[in-house]
Amino acid sequence: MSKSEYEVIIGLEVHAELSTKTKIFCSCPTEFGGQPNTHVCPICMAMPGTLPVLNEKVVEYAVKAGLATNCEISRDSKNDRKNYYYPDLPKSYQISQFDKPLCEHGYVEIDTEAGKKKIRLTRIHIEEDAGKLNHDDFGGGSLVDLNRAGVPLIEIVSEPDLRSPEEVESYMKKIKSILEYIEVSDCKMQEGSLRADVNVSVHKPGEPFGTRTEMKNMNSFRSITRAIEYEIERQIDVLEDGGKIEQETLRWDDVSGKTFSMRDKEDAQDYRYFPEPDLVAIKLSEEYIETIKNSLPELPESRKQRYLEEYVLSEKDANIITASKYLSDLFESAIKICNNPKSVNNWIISDISRILNETEMEPIAIPFDGKQLGKLVILIDKGTISSSIGKKVLEELFENPRDPEEIIKEKGWIQISDEGAIKEVVIKILEANPQSIADFKAGKDRALGFLVGQAMKETKGKANPKMLNEMFLEELKK
Repeated sequence: MSKSEYEVIIGLEVHAELSTKTKIFCSCPTEFGGQPNTHVCPICMAMPGTLPVLNEKVVEYAVKAGLATNCEISRDSKNDRKNYYYPDLPKSYQISQFDKPLCEHGYVEIDTEAGKKKIRLTRIHIEEDAGKLNHDDFGGGSLVDLNRAGVPLIEIVSEPDLRSPEEVESYMKKIKSILEYIEVSDCKMQEGSLRADVNVSVHKPGEPFGTRTEMKNMNSFRSITRAIEYEIERQIDVLEDGGKIEQETLRWDDVSGKTFSMRDKEDAQDYRYFPEPDLVAIKLSEEYIETIKNSLPELPESRKQRYLEEYVLSEKDANIITASKYLSDLFESAIKICNNPKSVNNWIISDISRILNETEMEPIAIPFDGKQLGKLVILIDKGTISSSIGKKVLEELFENPRDPEEIIKEKGWIQISDEGAIKEVVIKILEANPQSIADFKAGKDRALGFLVGQAMKETKGKANPKMLNEMFLEELKK
């Protein structure tokens, strides 16, 4: 039986670190980095006699995420102990939520080739992150860094509604986008702020769902896509050979492009959940939830709709820009400066996106702001620089961001718009290219483009292209 004759079932558990200033149960800082074990205190190190105190901001951020993903918010919630041995959590258990999560029964919509598709969310709950083990190859042991232990997480659990790696990528990007817009997580995947556990199974249509395997802690779209594709192939091969899929937890190895077994997968009862005795129940009033609902910013879907109507962007361009809050904010702040949405859109969709792709940079890391991009557009609109020089200025903004006017003065990139100077260049290029003159007179219009290109080359891109065109035409028609 071929791959196409199997149906793929995928569900995701997305973990997002919350952007609170302090940890979930103590006042230690949550910022990334720092020397090992410097963002710790007796509480997150589980010293005897210490007690956790729930950070209210964590509840607020989780409720925000729930409201932004169409969840029902629980008025009566609680924390639970998850008794699964964590070598990098000093308590040897994790405080999470079990039967009474903060948010339930939500959904997000993704774009697929067949149109919009609703992906249901089972729940969103809060929990603490674990620390990090640094394996010492020389000493044969492991060193523990507890800076991350106790950093607040939300876990967003989907129903098994996803059917392909493409749908998974679209879903992950939508979740990332929503969390960025409501500013509850910076979603820096390279720092582990956003990661996913992926559950995959395959079965023949008409038969019950197959046995699922789980791949843990995936933190890049590329890895997630590759791992799912590999696991689908592996499961189909096992079934085709008459084998049986084991329910287990797998580790994806990006170098070899294969999954490896870590352990048998436990069911919920193996975690031996019970209510956390050191924390009180979480009771939320209608007013509290309503206040958070009213504070929600414009979400990606709504902003996209506005761009289509207000700025007449294409569906494709609006999708690209609004998918990232940081690109969208850059777009809006640049427009306020230059009042030219079409041009700003073109810069973001073409050159800025190209540089981000080439450097594998996330939009959040763009080093310049909308004011600087807006000024660049103004300089081109006024004819102070050509668009080809504009590309050089943009590269300089990525390398060493500062005022674009300062850049062009420093580099001597101001456009030549002096008629005498341009005429001199035009005459020089015409004298050097008699064949192009003959071609133009023979009706070959592209000869004009060649001549303008030569003039731009001669002036290192500084000549005013509009004036060049006009002056070449004037001379050629003589």
